[in-house]
Amino acid sequence: MPKSRLRKKSDYTPPVTATAVKLSAGRNWVAPVMLALFLVGLVWIVTYYVTSGSYPVQAWGNWNILVGFGFIAAGFGVSTQWK
Repeated sequence: MPKSRLRKKSDYTPPVTATAVKLSAGRNWVAPVMLALFLVGLVWIVTYYVTSGSYPVQAWGNWNILVGFGFIAAGFGVSTQWK
């Protein structure tokens, strides 16, 4: 039976070290603004229901619910900027 060829060992290559990913600190405003918009929307809707439509803006009537959900939707819109 023929003898197999010997494989040459490859030269030593040092292991590749992973570089640390530095997160930018430029988006610190996102979480507080998002939570503030959520809370403003929630308080707006709760105030409307608790006061039977007298507050926050009586002339708007049921549109106050849409305004409250608008604040909440804006909070979700801001949350897309979070990294």
